[in-house]
Amino acid sequence: MASKKTLKIRSRREKRVRSKIKGTKERPRLCVFRSDKHIYVQAINDVQATTLATASTLCKEAADKIKDKKKTEAAGEVGKLIAQRLISIGIDKVVFDRGRFLYHGRVKALAEAARQSGLKF
Repeated sequence: MASKKTLKIRSRREKRVRSKIKGTKERPRLCVFRSDKHIYVQAINDVQATTLATASTLCKEAADKIKDKKKTEAAGEVGKLIAQRLISIGIDKVVFDRGRFLYHGRVKALAEAARQSGLKF
C-alpha cells in the first residue's frame, strides 16, 4: 500500500489537474483511470453531472480486440473505441483529464489513439 505522503501527493495532483478543466455538453471531459490490469475512460458533462460515453478494457467490444496484447496496446484500442462512441453521438471535441496519472505510457497511448480516430483535444 502507498504511504500517507504518496497518497497526499496523488490527491494534490488530482485536485490541481481537475481544478483547471470542466466538461460541457459540447466539449465533455474525457476522464481516464488506470489500474494495474485495466484502463477506463469516461466522457463526462460536468454541467449536468452525466456520463455521455464509457469504454474500458473490460468492454466486450474491446476485450475481443485486445486478447494477447500488451497493456499499452490495449489502451490504444480503448482510445479508438471511446472516439468511435463519441463521434457516433456527434461529439468531436473533448477536454482531456489525465487525473492523477502522468501523461506517458498507457495514458498517452489512449490519448494518441483517440486523436488519430478523430477526437480533438
